[in-house]
Amino acid sequence: MQEITGEPGQAYPATFQPQSLATENFFYFFLRLRKPEIRRTVQALRARFPGETSEQLARRIIESYTTLSFLGGSLMHLPLLLPGIGQALQLLGFVGGASALTRMHLYLILEIALAYGKDIDDEARVPEMAAVVAATGLAAGTPLALQALNFSPIYALPASGLTAAGIAHLIGEAAIRHYSGETESARSAPVQASGPSSGPPSVPEPTPQPTPRHPRRQPRAPRAKPVTA
Repeated sequence: MQEITGEPGQAYPATFQPQSLATENFFYFFLRLRKPEIRRTVQALRARFPGETSEQLARRIIESYTTLSFLGGSLMHLPLLLPGIGQALQLLGFVGGASALTRMHLYLILEIALAYGKDIDDEARVPEMAAVVAATGLAAGTPLALQALNFSPIYALPASGLTAAGIAHLIGEAAIRHYSGETESARSAPVQASGPSSGPPSVPEPTPQPTPRHPRRQPRAPRAKPVTA
């Protein structure tokens, strides 16, 4: 396959489409996405568990982020339970917590992508990250819906934690199905390109060899009779 050279010492496949500069800057400045840190985390995980498959590594990543998401989702709504700090500070704390939860889930899906050998700089990761941002936004708004229904604010903490943990688990499982399916398709592509065989392989018939013709034997000349005196 033809390769395109990117950074010094790094080569990309011909199908690689780099993310735009605007996309990189958006995730970097607004969501504080640090891709070198993601790469270091996955490299350390591979070095710690060298014999595990991509799926096993991905499930370790999911387990870690599910626990963190429960904690982060619970703490995100903690400022809403403190009436003495003011409405503006409550909203600021909620926005900061939602941003941290979103960044956490972005790290989750990108680390799983790296575990399956995907390039996190590829343009194909952008719609995946956008779906994660949307799913995390829904998870963050669930406790607000409970407050709108006049539920006690104390229920917002466990509800937010459970919702965030559930979203992290769903994102991780969806990533495993997506990336493992891409890997299987890439492996079976050369076989499909050659076309399925309709039966057992045909054995070529041997080519008949011409029968060698022996030269005709020349008749011997008659012996001369001895002449008697």
